[in-house]
Amino acid sequence: MTAFSILFPIIFVVLVGYSCAKLNILSTSALDGLRQFIFNLAIPVFLFISMYQADLSQALSSSVMLSFYVPVLAAYFFSFAALKFIVKQSNADSATLALAGTYSNTVLVGLPIIIASLGADYGAMVFVIITFHSALLFGCTFLLASNFHGRVLLAFKPLLFNPIVLSISTGLICNYAGIALPLAFQEGLHLLAEPAIAGALFALGASLNNYALKGAWRGALGISVIKLMVLPSAVFALASWGMQLPSKQVAVLTLMSASPLGVNAYLVARQLQCQQSVLASSVVLSTLLSVLTLAFWLTALVT
Repeated sequence: MTAFSILFPIIFVVLVGYSCAKLNILSTSALDGLRQFIFNLAIPVFLFISMYQADLSQALSSSVMLSFYVPVLAAYFFSFAALKFIVKQSNADSATLALAGTYSNTVLVGLPIIIASLGADYGAMVFVIITFHSALLFGCTFLLASNFHGRVLLAFKPLLFNPIVLSISTGLICNYAGIALPLAFQEGLHLLAEPAIAGALFALGASLNNYALKGAWRGALGISVIKLMVLPSAVFALASWGMQLPSKQVAVLTLMSASPLGVNAYLVARQLQCQQSVLASSVVLSTLLSVLTLAFWLTALVT
């Protein structure tokens, strides 16, 4: 299996979604309805049933968690400190740009690539890790942004009721507690979850039509280099040489960290009202460049 054979189906579905939005083949209301179905129902069901049936003995590992989060948090706080004390950016700008260099689009990009290249069994690692991904990085960003002090609880409310966080957490609890769900019900959930991956990739492509590089491409390029090469290199080094994890676990963690910037980071920038153009441009540019960098990581680690 080559990197091209892994990436092409994923890129194809993203391009179809982008083309449908660009050419108005689907109306704005139709795309909005599709996004609501995918992100509020299909993906949460997919994550719940996958987490419920996962082998937690393989997924719940302190070495795995540390191999991912230590480099992510180190890169986040180093970036924040450099931007604040060397570049003299504000707290909010520094925190938002630090988020842009460390927040991964794992569900829409990383997960399909990991499943296609390594198999569905390794999805459990992804599910466990991303349970804390958004809450931790968004929480740090809100806390460090000086103009957001006093509204931290308000900022955390959407995270606590996020369908992805709730579905993974519920699946984890049911799995750990040994709650037996009827097989017919499980099959129904599997059927409902089938459109999740393809639909998410299609929606990602359609969403890219809303963003542009414009005049912020230089900042976006710097963020993309950190996000797509520097961060995954650090994760690979710690997982492979520091923790000495098995090669396939190293591949999962590296591919997760090598995923492009997630759209939700731009939504945080909008909420904080800073660096919006840079983050919007970074979403587009990192997604485009990730075709090359993910091909590199797949060739190096999997194929």
